[in-house]
Amino acid sequence: MIATPAMALTAAARKAETLGLAVEYLGDGIEGEARDVAAAMAVRARAVGDRPRVLISGGETTVTIRGQGRGGRNGEFLLALALALDGARGIHALACDTDGIDGAGDNAGAVIGPDILGRARALGLDAEAMLDDNDSYAFFRATKTLVTTGPTYTNVNDFRAILVT
Repeated sequence: MIATPAMALTAAARKAETLGLAVEYLGDGIEGEARDVAAAMAVRARAVGDRPRVLISGGETTVTIRGQGRGGRNGEFLLALALALDGARGIHALACDTDGIDGAGDNAGAVIGPDILGRARALGLDAEAMLDDNDSYAFFRATKTLVTTGPTYTNVNDFRAILVT
C-alpha cells in the first residue's frame, strides 16, 4: 500500500509540529452524520486552552440528503461546523477529500474562519437554510472558500484540520 489514512494524518501532524503547533490527533476512522461530527468537533475546538493547536482527523462522514442543493460530506461538515462555532475567535478549519472531489462538486472541500458567517450574510446568504438544503457547494462558492485541487488519483480518506489559535 502506498498510503493509508493514518500515514496521511501523521504526515500532516508532523508538518504542523514543525510549524510549532501542538497536535491533537482525533483518529483516522471518524464516521457518522457530518452535522453531528461537526457539532462534536466544535465543542472540542472551543475547549482548547491557550496553547495554539491543530485538531487533525480523518474518516468518512455521511450526509442524509434532505434538500435539493449540491455539495459533499466535507462541505456539509464545514458548514455545520461554521454554524456551531458561530464566529468563535481564532478557529479556522479545512476539510477535503484526498481524491480531490467532495461529493458532486468539482472541489476537494473548503475552508472556514471566524468571519465566514458574517461574509455570507453580507452576500445575502442564509447559512442555516443552505445547510438545510444540503447546498454547501453554493455557500462556499459564493464565499470564495472552495478548495479546488482537481483529481489527485489517490483516495486515502477525508482529511480535517481545525486550527485553534
